[in-house]
Amino acid sequence: MKNLATKFENLTIQNDFIFKKVMSRKRICIHLLEELLQIKIADINYLEAEKSLEPEYTSRGIRLDIIVADDRNTHYNLEMQVKNNKNPDTKKHVLPKRTRYYQALLDIDLLQNSQEYDLLPPTYVIFICVFDFFAKGNYVYTFKKRCLEDLELELPDEATTIILNTHGTHGNISKDIKSFYDYVNNHVINSDFTKQIDDEISYLKLDTKVRREFMLLEARLLDERREGKAEGRVEGKAEGKAEEKNAIATLMLAKGCYSLQEISELTKLSIEDIEKLEKEMHTTEQS
Repeated sequence: MKNLATKFENLTIQNDFIFKKVMSRKRICIHLLEELLQIKIADINYLEAEKSLEPEYTSRGIRLDIIVADDRNTHYNLEMQVKNNKNPDTKKHVLPKRTRYYQALLDIDLLQNSQEYDLLPPTYVIFICVFDFFAKGNYVYTFKKRCLEDLELELPDEATTIILNTHGTHGNISKDIKSFYDYVNNHVINSDFTKQIDDEISYLKLDTKVRREFMLLEARLLDERREGKAEGRVEGKAEGKAEEKNAIATLMLAKGCYSLQEISELTKLSIEDIEKLEKEMHTTEQS
């Protein structure tokens, strides 16, 4: 519990929990969007912070940090991204296709049954990254669909993906966005905007309900990690035992002095599994 209390006291805007709480304050979220996109927003509605989208039981569900809709029905998804993760199997970075998947599920959630496609509202999927994914030094990377044969021809699907680089060095951004970057990177307070954010975080840390919520969330995540490790150990043991049984059955088959029934009784493998092993042995010998 002491470790969790210390962790809570040391939370910064980079932490998902604090980021969601801070961006749940309208004045802060609106100002960030206005400064980033250089637009005016009269008001926003929150469409569930950390909304879980699971369109099909076979699909991979995602948990979105912040989803808001403005007074013109433009929808924004804001995400804080601290780690530039790779798939351990493919060794490829997951961010590009993660943005694609977020956009797809966001669209599915926005389009109600029997509605026409043209009723899909404009959307912005915005990742605030504390690393430069493209290593180009830009403050902002904005993506829309364009025709390869004519790059001036844009597909008007009104879907925009923006990847922010808080460690950027060039490009056109407002003073408040630059100060926001400095705050995210180094906790530097050099504008009224970042002072508002820092004051909000200080207020959140004094709120016993917020502290309790964080403790419960961390405890739940810890339990999930422990359960996952336990399941992995059980699965690993089961796989090890299965391999051991197959190895013993293969040796018994190779000796040629045991019936299939005897092998089944000793190894607890089914007759079908043993016949499959025998077939594999003959295939290997012939090759």
